[in-house]
Amino acid sequence: MVRAPHILRVALAAVVLSCMSVGDPSAAAVFTEADLERFDAQKSSARLGNGERLAYVDMGARRAPPLILIHGYTDSARDWAPLVPFLGSRLRLIIVDLRGHGASSKPECCYALPDFADDIRLLLKRLGVTHAHVAGHSLGSLVALTFAATWPEKTDRLILVSSTGTSFVTHSSGASDWLAEIGDLKDPIDANSVFMRDWWQQSILINPEFFSGRQRHDAAAIPARVWRAIADQSLTGVILSPMLSRIGAKTLLIWGGTDTLVDATGRDALRTGIKGAEVRMFDSLGHDLIWQDPEAVAKVIIDFLVAK
Repeated sequence: MVRAPHILRVALAAVVLSCMSVGDPSAAAVFTEADLERFDAQKSSARLGNGERLAYVDMGARRAPPLILIHGYTDSARDWAPLVPFLGSRLRLIIVDLRGHGASSKPECCYALPDFADDIRLLLKRLGVTHAHVAGHSLGSLVALTFAATWPEKTDRLILVSSTGTSFVTHSSGASDWLAEIGDLKDPIDANSVFMRDWWQQSILINPEFFSGRQRHDAAAIPARVWRAIADQSLTGVILSPMLSRIGAKTLLIWGGTDTLVDATGRDALRTGIKGAEVRMFDSLGHDLIWQDPEAVAKVIIDFLVAK
């Protein structure tokens, strides 16, 4: 997740099934705190070959095609929990906490896109997974893009949600640079501060408090130096265009029509830069469409993955 420059009023996400009932259409029709507890309880961690510890949730049939799910800036694996029940029993879901986030290690160095992508590669190696579908949202989409461009032989299909081929918009009419305040962050970060409630304004509007509250507390546990390192190394001044022509995997681009962090230039760069990319636009949704309508987004993902 990256903060929208202005508040987009959206209704609470529509009926969501129990996180733990993967592929079960008869599951409970309410996303509860107990469901989230069970999701979080499934988190494991692995020591990677580079010495970092990466936390992840590994769920679904082990013999099913694996799908890696990568979250956005200052988020965690929990971001994908609302989609889990809709992603079907035909997939093995490997949902990560990127380095610096969630329960993963928070090293002094290094937070560039290749660092994040290499952690994913090492985790797959640790899990004995030789290739997988890869999906990412926001910052996670840039990590997924980097992974697919660097290791095409390990990437079956690629799904980029709320992504850009240039850079995320930092200014909009009447709004300030949403990254500017990060330079002033100091530890300890107060999860209930004005800054943090503003940072998570979209989640607060969309998700129940037991969900958005945990997100804020997890993000507050990220050291201020890590907030800045990720912004400096992966979100600003990053040139993505050389990677686009190296994408060989069949690719799906998913956007919300009211997303204020991705402009037409960024969308066009992906459309033209990735040969044969498919596009699905949700006109009424925004940057955090995975929370606004998880069932619809999951259906698009499943349809793409099972298509010949």
